[in-house]
Amino acid sequence: MGKRNVVKWFKRDAWWRRLRLNRKYRDVLFMKMKNDLSFIIGSSLNLYEHQSTWNPNMPLRGLLYFSQQFEGLISAHREELYGRNQIELPTPVYIVFYNGSGMQTDSRMLYLSDAFSAGRGSGCLECTCQVLNISRGYNHVLMEKCHRLWEYSEFSAEIEENVRNGMGREEAVHTAMDTCIQKGILRDVLIKQKAEVMHMLLTEYDEKKHMRTLFLEGREEGIEIGRNDKMKELVKKKLSRGKTVLEIAEDLEEDISVIEQIVSDKTTE
Repeated sequence: MGKRNVVKWFKRDAWWRRLRLNRKYRDVLFMKMKNDLSFIIGSSLNLYEHQSTWNPNMPLRGLLYFSQQFEGLISAHREELYGRNQIELPTPVYIVFYNGSGMQTDSRMLYLSDAFSAGRGSGCLECTCQVLNISRGYNHVLMEKCHRLWEYSEFSAEIEENVRNGMGREEAVHTAMDTCIQKGILRDVLIKQKAEVMHMLLTEYDEKKHMRTLFLEGREEGIEIGRNDKMKELVKKKLSRGKTVLEIAEDLEEDISVIEQIVSDKTTE
């Protein structure tokens, strides 16, 4: 078999050394890592994330991310995309460290094709995401190899245990800090950066709470808008049938002032 023609330019480009096109980075507590961290190991493009809430769309996010990186990678060599030589790309690797609830195994593989209407393995496109459970009691071998990761897992578990015991979020974090400092868990970080850690944790918690509130408010608003639209449609039909405002109010079991307002709005449109 003849030797394959391969264009190997990605390792020497300055773009490859930067590798952070339009990404938002957020500290993942004390592991000296980033929430969205990508880098090259050998010839692999590695994407690592940390999640505390379950998201089945992680493979889709990975696909969009890697597509963006590959697009940036070949942008300066667009003509070679249609050439005779095959362009060699770094192998994508996507790993998520997860310490939320609901996962009862050390590891789980998520597949993009699970989202396809025909199910896993269908279609011509796939992206996988390996989820590693870093909650207390899981992935013992990994925790033994990475002591910092074990410390983070223990600290997170202390906070959640305090919350389950009835503490407010701020008290739970404070208590967990004191406990971990006494046990020598993340002691160096917690002593030096206690205020920053507290602010980060509470800000992240408040952001999640705020987003949940916005979602619930949006859903309620949507329901109300839908109800009003339905009411207007019913009033319109009944008016077309010659019914009076009083009759419509009685039919719909609605206050007559509401029906009058709908009719008034309709006549001014």
